[in-house]
Amino acid sequence: MNSSKWIWRITASVSVIVTIILLAGFIYAVQDINAPQADSAISQGNADKSKEEADTYEPGTEAGSAEGTAKPPELPEQLKITAIGDSLAKGTGDNTGSGFVRRSIEMLNEGGRKSELLNNLAINGLTTEGLLPKLEEKGIRYALEQADLILLSIGGNDLFDSSGLVKNGQAGAGELDPKQLVAAIPKASERLKLTLERIRAINPDAKVVYVGLYHPFADLKELLLPGNVAVSTWNHAALQIINRDPNMVMIPTFDIFQGKLDKYLSSDHFHPNGEGYRLIAERIAQGIQ
Repeated sequence: MNSSKWIWRITASVSVIVTIILLAGFIYAVQDINAPQADSAISQGNADKSKEEADTYEPGTEAGSAEGTAKPPELPEQLKITAIGDSLAKGTGDNTGSGFVRRSIEMLNEGGRKSELLNNLAINGLTTEGLLPKLEEKGIRYALEQADLILLSIGGNDLFDSSGLVKNGQAGAGELDPKQLVAAIPKASERLKLTLERIRAINPDAKVVYVGLYHPFADLKELLLPGNVAVSTWNHAALQIINRDPNMVMIPTFDIFQGKLDKYLSSDHFHPNGEGYRLIAERIAQGIQ
């Protein structure tokens, strides 16, 4: 289990380097258009600083992360699972209705780890802002308290709703505003931090598995770079939060879909299809066993 967890952490950390390269290029391009000379030295200095930090970054060693080297508790032989979050956790786009939640459970059972789904509390279109108050509801708290394993998918609507590309969890015909796309990240990632902290307060012992974001519009030329930057930046921020808790893990999905959207996205061009969900479920099962 621990080795699988480090495989995903290493994979996710590699995306940090990609993020920095894309982010530096994106910032430079915007500044070159708006103010070709004014801020170039500052931008370069920030890019160099970010790269320097990435080169020395090690998972679980962020400042103030005393838990980074702690060993997570062993999971029980029979797992009780609660899923919560947005339409991906619900399985939208999968014509079987299984999504990654039920597929993960099936794979765990096939691998000899007895697992059962207690509750799937996912809601289409849910954002971090919408999820936080729900964590105060008695029924939701009870479902989380009873779980040994909590599967969480959240953040895609925070990112893409703000861009105008998605409304209520469905892809639309809006035009991308790169500034809004990137501007949404700081507040949304802070809400993700609060979400994870509240889940941990509700259940101090459960393993929490967070499903990272992918870029569903990467096949559109004008959306490729800003979308990659935004998604990679989000995943990096999420990883820094998650690495502070030895009993949380982030499952990367960016590489699953990149360059393969026609194979793994459903007809709505936003959610995975059955095969896409299956690949996510495989990673979840590997990260748990």
